[in-house]
Amino acid sequence: MAAIHSLLSRTFVAAVLLAASSIAFSKEVKNIVLVHGAWVDGSGWKPVFEILKAAGFEVSVVQEPLTSLAADVAATKRVLDLQDGPTILVGHSYGGSVITEAGAHPNVVGLVYVAAHAPDVGENEAALGKGKPSFTSKQEGAIQKTSDGYLYLRPSDFYPDFAADLPREQAEFESRAQALTASEVFSTPLSVAAWKSKPSWGVVAGSDKIINPDLERWYYARAKSHVTVIEGASHSVYESRPREVAAVIEDAARNALP
Repeated sequence: MAAIHSLLSRTFVAAVLLAASSIAFSKEVKNIVLVHGAWVDGSGWKPVFEILKAAGFEVSVVQEPLTSLAADVAATKRVLDLQDGPTILVGHSYGGSVITEAGAHPNVVGLVYVAAHAPDVGENEAALGKGKPSFTSKQEGAIQKTSDGYLYLRPSDFYPDFAADLPREQAEFESRAQALTASEVFSTPLSVAAWKSKPSWGVVAGSDKIINPDLERWYYARAKSHVTVIEGASHSVYESRPREVAAVIEDAARNALP
């Protein structure tokens, strides 16, 4: 009887340990949603997408219309509605403002800011950018405006300012394939700040000319984000340094849930 009792005890303990390990494993978030910024589209996320897919994540990319903050938030929430469980929401540049508002969605359990803005309620990135101006914002004529109020980056400035660490040919193509962006998206105040209630991670692009790296650091310090600085990286850090960016997203997926 003693032997049987000992065997049953060991079997029970093993079952408990197996169940506990399964629960621990299940706490890694499997869904990732990527949000692009102004002047580009979701295709720039492809290098990060491929790394995360290879690691076993379910990855979706939002294509924002860039016609208004409300429309871009709605497009993001539409994709979040399609997720089947806890999700890490990632935003680059202006996409940081989008995920700050859309991140209130119940599927979102963590936020990742990649060289991104992270305003508070009532704030907008245009006003905040004046406090810590970027290299590009100080260059006369670098940001151009169409007659109907859409902004774009002067093609001759795109490579040196937006994508200096990408191959020149790729940057020149992107400069001619820009997604023109309604000027109002940069000055619309936010009504939600999801980083106040959800854990966040922030990537500082050390050589960013579109957003002042000091502004990125300030945003992330205020949000109490887990911060990674990628030295020498341009604003296109998600394209030029995808492994390092993907590593931050994977860290968020492993640690966002309690």
